[in-house]
Amino acid sequence: MDDAAFLSTVERLRADVERRLAELLPAEGQSPTGLTGAARYALLSPGKRFRPILTLLTAIDFGAAEGAALDAACAYEMVHTASLILDDLPSMDDANLRRGLATTHRAFDEANAILAAVALLNRAYGVIADDAGLAESARVELVAQLSETIGFRGLTAGQARDLDRRGRTLSNDEIDLVNHQKTGVLLVAAAMAGGLVAGVTGVRLAAVGESARRLGLAFQIRDDLLDVTGAGDKDAGKDAGMPTLVTTLGEAGAREAMLGYLDAAREALQRAGGGMSAWRYAAGFFGAPKVVA
Repeated sequence: MDDAAFLSTVERLRADVERRLAELLPAEGQSPTGLTGAARYALLSPGKRFRPILTLLTAIDFGAAEGAALDAACAYEMVHTASLILDDLPSMDDANLRRGLATTHRAFDEANAILAAVALLNRAYGVIADDAGLAESARVELVAQLSETIGFRGLTAGQARDLDRRGRTLSNDEIDLVNHQKTGVLLVAAAMAGGLVAGVTGVRLAAVGESARRLGLAFQIRDDLLDVTGAGDKDAGKDAGMPTLVTTLGEAGAREAMLGYLDAAREALQRAGGGMSAWRYAAGFFGAPKVVA
């Protein structure tokens, strides 16, 4: 597929995600309006939609119909958005800007922001459980996977470790653990969901997960570099005083590590034996490395 056709496919998938996200939420103005408004504001604000597109492309790579993983993909975007709302709170990063807009607790208030995050997490489980297009066994596996992703070894643990590391010295392996739990676990879950919808199992599914794990590590380094340079769409400098691979390796060393993780992600996905469009999409965020057909 040439670049123009690939871009067209990605944009079509993005439009599908945007439409479906809006459908899966309570209508604008529905009571309680503070909760509904905060949830819609956070979820429907302009974003890359990287995780749902990763789910959809992975499913397509392994033979699923284009829309088969749409609701599952939207569930992972709900979880991601909830994690951002919580990460931005005054008790966490105390951020003012997210996705180029005021953070949810600034646009509404702290209480409704917290409630919106809880509601979005809960809705994500319901969206998967209600997906009649998936076999019951797939729904059960996806719900269990989502619980693990959010819980004591996933996003929640990653956020706790992130808060605890400010001002401390950590080894590179410890930093990788924080990065994996804070960012990587949801990418792993999103990619594996696409594989599960397509019927991928065993070592092939494990390779999909390993590819996404490496992507997660690369993306966290990218995020840390953006925090230093101020080139992103959120507050810069919020990681000041926190050990990251940028602080331990320097900017050049961190970029080298980032690209190494990206290469490892490609190699793992090739072992899975499906298509490579998910990696091709992800690679585009890292300075246009070589295109894989």
